[in-house]
Amino acid sequence: MSDFGCYSRVMRSITLIAHNIRSTHNVGSLLRSSDGFGIERVIFTGYTPYPQQHNDTRLPHIYRKLTAAIAKTALGAEKTVSNNYEDDITATLQNLKAQGYTIVALEQSNDSVVLTTYQPPQKIALLIGEEVHGITPELLALCDTTIEIPMYGGKESFNVSVATGIALFRLRTAE
Repeated sequence: MSDFGCYSRVMRSITLIAHNIRSTHNVGSLLRSSDGFGIERVIFTGYTPYPQQHNDTRLPHIYRKLTAAIAKTALGAEKTVSNNYEDDITATLQNLKAQGYTIVALEQSNDSVVLTTYQPPQKIALLIGEEVHGITPELLALCDTTIEIPMYGGKESFNVSVATGIALFRLRTAE
């Protein structure tokens, strides 16, 4: 552990899984926050737009357009953060579990744990879901635990990239 201001910094292995995120601006923000918190990698699944990949199978005009839009908010993090697209979210979660990751969903549910009370393990895969509807019950059932950020105002939730930034800060700095 090294000192990080007033927070103790435990270098956990954190992977972010972005499933069915619609906005390229949110994807760019997720990549930028991932860079800032030293996230191991970002895995894009479902219909989430993602930057150009090695051996990309999408048409060139599509991946160029999406990469340019993501880059507007990522500000270079699309190049510095390891990222890839996986077409099967269930297999992705199973593979991460087999590698020793605890799958943690960021979602409001009856079974969720408040973020500030959650004690994260050394290997975490944080699953985030669609901006409006969140993570489906079927995917929540595949997760080891669910965490949520308490809301104190009139809105039900934060923007997905803002919520992810808050969660990543806690997961990175928790002792």
